[in-house]
Amino acid sequence: MDIQKIISDVLEKLTSDDSLKASFKTNPTKVLEKLIGIDLPDEQIDAVIKGVMAKIDLDDAADKAKDLLGGLKNLFGK
Repeated sequence: MDIQKIISDVLEKLTSDDSLKASFKTNPTKVLEKLIGIDLPDEQIDAVIKGVMAKIDLDDAADKAKDLLGGLKNLFGK
């Protein structure tokens, strides 16, 4: 089983659906099992959850940075 492929597939689904993304943050195991449709051993599920959470956090941080920079740009009229 290719964990990186699963992480990539799950991220694609989560980033296109804010409601699903919020559900994943509150109950990652349940959402992950629903999205992949297969039963993985706990250590693999934990690895996927950690990988997805890390990338979601990076994406959220990047979005916040863009918002901040956009606000600064508007502040200085550029």
